[in-house]
Amino acid sequence: LVQLVESGGGSVQAGGSLKLSCAASGSISGYTDSEWCMGWFRQAPGREREGVAFIHTNSGSTAYGDSVKGRFTISRDSAKNTLHLQMNSLKPEDTAMYYCTVRGSPWGGTCATDDISDFWGQGTQVTVSS
Repeated sequence: LVQLVESGGGSVQAGGSLKLSCAASGSISGYTDSEWCMGWFRQAPGREREGVAFIHTNSGSTAYGDSVKGRFTISRDSAKNTLHLQMNSLKPEDTAMYYCTVRGSPWGGTCATDDISDFWGQGTQVTVSS
């Protein structure tokens, strides 16, 4: 099992920035922690769950949702197994609960924004005002 703890959410004005972090611990049976897709989903009331950004812990392959490309950047500190999401040029429509997620993925694999994750954090709220 994997435990995920998010931090860094808050309230900002449109055009501002936030940096989310996710500390991961534990393991997935059959995979090392260099065989994970780690990333972020978000969900707001009245909206469908949306894949935001993901990174493969071995290949470094990244995937971004169309609505955040060019504004958000995902990265990982492998030594600490900590995930980060730098969010710039925030818009009111970015307001949502953001969830850190993990799934197993083979060595050298890729991640996709519509893949279903195995483990979820408790979420951190991001609110962007106009």
